Amino acid sequence: MSDLLTYLLDNEPQFRKTRLEDLYSDFGKSRSINPDGYHANITAWLQALSHATLAGHIPSTSASPDLLSITISNDLVHALETREWGRPSALGTVVREGLTARQWIDVREFEEARESIYKKGWSIPVPSVGDVLGWGLRQLGFGGGEEKLVKGRAVVMENLEGVGKEVTKRTEGIRGRVERIFSREAFGEAYGNVVGKDHMLSAVDMELLLKFLERDKGVLSYDGQTVKLKAPNEKTPSPITAEDTTIASLKTLIKDLEIQTEVLTKKVDELAATAKDAVARKNRVSALAVLRSKKLAETTLTKRHATLAQLEEVFSKIEQAADQVELVSIMEASTRVLTGLNEEVGGVERVDDVVDQLREQMSQVDEVGNVIAEVGQGVDAAGEEEVGNELEAMEREEREKREEKERLDKEQQEKQEAAETKRKLDALEEAERQTKEATAKKQDEDAKRAAEASSEKEIEGELKRLSLDAEKALA
Repeated sequence: MSDLLTYLLDNEPQFRKTRLEDLYSDFGKSRSINPDGYHANITAWLQALSHATLAGHIPSTSASPDLLSITISNDLVHALETREWGRPSALGTVVREGLTARQWIDVREFEEARESIYKKGWSIPVPSVGDVLGWGLRQLGFGGGEEKLVKGRAVVMENLEGVGKEVTKRTEGIRGRVERIFSREAFGEAYGNVVGKDHMLSAVDMELLLKFLERDKGVLSYDGQTVKLKAPNEKTPSPITAEDTTIASLKTLIKDLEIQTEVLTKKVDELAATAKDAVARKNRVSALAVLRSKKLAETTLTKRHATLAQLEEVFSKIEQAADQVELVSIMEASTRVLTGLNEEVGGVERVDDVVDQLREQMSQVDEVGNVIAEVGQGVDAAGEEEVGNELEAMEREEREKREEKERLDKEQQEKQEAAETKRKLDALEEAERQTKEATAKKQDEDAKRAAEASSEKEIEGELKRLSLDAEKALA
């Protein structure tokens, strides 16, 4: 059993053994008779093959499997072949339906498209007259036979969209201009493992992904060598400039030099160890040769470190300059905003006029309030005594209520204290009674034990006397 077939049986629920007969049959003939079953089989095949492609189980001629595109070939047919059901008879129908529904897109069409694949009216392959006639005859029950399998390679849109979404999510936090620029190789190293550590995107996958993110998602710019992510404040990514290409090349060169210095450092350490081993074995000729190689490696390493330091200094200045450019741009934009707001305000004279008018209107409000207050003063004086009397009555009633509550609370507290005192006296009397009873009981027991002891002594004395009398009689 092939690796692909094992994956489908283990990971795809629709590929349970009870359905294999239906999935491997020529179900293309049932489209008009049983459309629900037909579409269910098509969906099962397209989903399973898409998932298998992303998992790296589709046969491929390249060194590493393509995860975003599927190669339709005889190798795929052989990998799906089973001992019991043979080859999938409707695989050609599945491929045609996937291409027609745009779930799969021919790689060449995808790469050569100038407009977004999501744009309405995007070009769809026009079937030939023979294709239309053959399809019509099949719907009427004529023709029959397996549909010819179209060989080639197709982009799996489900996989491409999922990977594109994950890459976009990972790049959202990158804001600086220098950080947003990559060489094509550096971008592949940074995001080639987006599917997982065990499944790296191939070179073909990375080209499809970059084309998709640039043309269809608008999250970056790409010219075949340099990748530039869209800035957070940009609606569309800005085009790649010569400065961007230089920055990308400089970042790549620094990375290469860092790798070279690591390799040279390791080589120097290994040569030093080899020289020590030669000296220990008293092999002077070998030791000298190794030390010469070590000296040469150290010289090269020193030069690489010097070059790397210079490049890092240049790169630091470029980062600083890029930050300054963005800062100046923000300051310019802020200046324009402030200018517009100040124009809306109308200058100091207009503000003074507005403030004077505001003060005048506030004074008028105060004057009207004073007049209304004077009118109401007569009414207030006439009813002041009644209000005072009513307040005193309310206060008196409230005071009486409070005093009554305090009296009731005091009585309740006294009752509780009396009950508590009675409970304690009763407990004390009960304790005294129990003590007296215990004492009397003990005295009775002591008297009883004393009487018993006296009785025992009398019995013993009587027995002793009888014994003496008996002895005397015998004598």
